[in-house]
Amino acid sequence: MSLRLYDTATRSVRPFEPLHPGRVGVYVCGPTVQAPPHVGHLRSAVALDLLHRWLREKGLAVTIVRNTTDVDDKVIHDAAHAGEPWWALATRSSRAFTQAYDAVQVLPPTAEPRVTGSISEIVALVQRLVDGGTAYESGGDVYLSVRKVPSYGALSGQSPDHLRASERAVPHGHSGQKRDPLDFALWKAAKDGEPSWPSPWGPGRPGWHIECSAMAVTHLGEEFDLHAGGVDLLFPHHENEAAQSAAAGHRFARHWLHHGLVVGPGGEKMSKSLGTGALVAEVLRGCRPQVLRYALGAAHYRSSMEWSDQVAAEAEAAYGRIENFVRKAGAATEGIEVDESLGKASWEEFAAALDDDLGVPQALATVHAGVRAGNALLAADERGPLAATLAVVRRMLAVLALDPVTQWPASERDLRPVVDALVTLVVQARADARAARDWQRADAIRDRLAAAGVVLEDGADAAQWRLA
Repeated sequence: MSLRLYDTATRSVRPFEPLHPGRVGVYVCGPTVQAPPHVGHLRSAVALDLLHRWLREKGLAVTIVRNTTDVDDKVIHDAAHAGEPWWALATRSSRAFTQAYDAVQVLPPTAEPRVTGSISEIVALVQRLVDGGTAYESGGDVYLSVRKVPSYGALSGQSPDHLRASERAVPHGHSGQKRDPLDFALWKAAKDGEPSWPSPWGPGRPGWHIECSAMAVTHLGEEFDLHAGGVDLLFPHHENEAAQSAAAGHRFARHWLHHGLVVGPGGEKMSKSLGTGALVAEVLRGCRPQVLRYALGAAHYRSSMEWSDQVAAEAEAAYGRIENFVRKAGAATEGIEVDESLGKASWEEFAAALDDDLGVPQALATVHAGVRAGNALLAADERGPLAATLAVVRRMLAVLALDPVTQWPASERDLRPVVDALVTLVVQARADARAARDWQRADAIRDRLAAAGVVLEDGADAAQWRLA
């Protein structure tokens, strides 16, 4: 494998070597569905979708498992606050996430397990930890004894002796007593009015961390290739996952990959709980989905990125240049045979960038260089080299899920600004005719618009139009 990825566990960029030749298993920490997705969630999905697509481009069979946390403290709290059942909130929010993923063409995962559908596997894993002596029951809660796991802190680079216990860092249970402030809940005893499931320790529900260990092993095995998620999950979530999996005797993930976060114009992290997220549904009202995908994927996955109207406008301009070239060059080279050898150097440069820890900024630079070269060939009417340049540019764009022809064909939504501009010109021509008291011409324009399905409504200041 020529692909090299940054591994959080070793703090180095190292070769990515699949456990089984020709096959890759990836576990992705999916959303907690207490609210609709914001742009930060979609940035995560786009970054990991690129990894998925690049592995497939390299001929690998990829199994992607992305979980959904459909019951936890946040879901229960927010549902109660809204006065609706927790499962209704989780279902509605899950649909919103699926719609957001589909909008920017994130490939669907191979499996998408939910906590509520994985209770038996979770209970079995907790029981294994209890039987092994690294977990204990207290008041219906079950905790992991952190200090019985020698590797605890290695993934995030922290020592248990220096960690400060906090409500955020070390989630507690419901009614039990922890033996050590660092211990965390694997199972939480039932509380009145909250959902619960039977277990050997009484009715309750899973803690946050145990769910991912159980679902990953269920769908990928006790050892798999790569575990991915946001850098904000590194501690405590992924550290606790690694600890409980090691305590269960699982080798678990061979490679850990973490992506950066999206921040607002003021630098604050996008957060559902803080109400600082730009909701995807709202962003898509003013930003084309292919442009949103371009914007969220343009920065290196490990860097943080800002989201603002300016970022969206810059992405629209950059992607617009790509679209214009692809469509003009396509029309100019229709039927011309492509000499693929002419684009070999560009493809190799693009591939080298992605092989180097998914270097999308460098890969996009190669795409834009191809667009500039192609525009020069278009101006010079050199159609043979132009056809080859167009072919390699589109091949690169397809990997990034940005090809304007096959992946983002022109739609009715794309034509709305054009239609609006053309109708506005005609309406202005009618206004000029009225100002010149040329009533016959003004009426003829109105009639032709009406025949085309455009209704004019004269107002005090200007005429407005709408579709009939």
